[in-house]
Amino acid sequence: MITATPRPPAASTYTQDTALPDALRVRRAHSRDAAALVALSEPFVRSGALRRRPFDVYAARADDFLVAEEPGGALHGCLALRVHPGAEPGTTAEGAGVLYNFCVARQRQGGGLGARLLGAALAGARAQRLAALFTATTGSGRLFLRHGFAPVPPGLAPRAWARTLDPHRGARVLARAL
Repeated sequence: MITATPRPPAASTYTQDTALPDALRVRRAHSRDAAALVALSEPFVRSGALRRRPFDVYAARADDFLVAEEPGGALHGCLALRVHPGAEPGTTAEGAGVLYNFCVARQRQGGGLGARLLGAALAGARAQRLAALFTATTGSGRLFLRHGFAPVPPGLAPRAWARTLDPHRGARVLARAL
């Protein structure tokens, strides 16, 4: 069972234009960002950290994505949140969310951009009254663990998503109650 953590104050809710110290801003993606999302994700696909997704998936699911954008329009990071409806018994939450396709450009890693994207996704999930968030990682998962995620059996995750996990990738499922 995933234990609940206290809800933050309403002021922590995700805003459309969250400024970062180095002039990057976090915003919702648009379908016109699909090509940039593919390009940003490609190095992670080649390394095996991400599964390949066709351009059409990025275009169709652009609303799932938060992106970190510089003033000139280049994207330096992204993270998607997909909502899986279905309240848990005894809760008022609307369901669970799955975080996927988390990328931060190599030159931006280690500067807090990933934490900003994850924080914005957590705030957005809380605003949607989700009960929990899940993700799968083939890496260390350190950033997720620092933000309250813990390893869980895949059976606790939304079934539709858990069925898509490739057992040959060796990914760990992590979860966090909201």
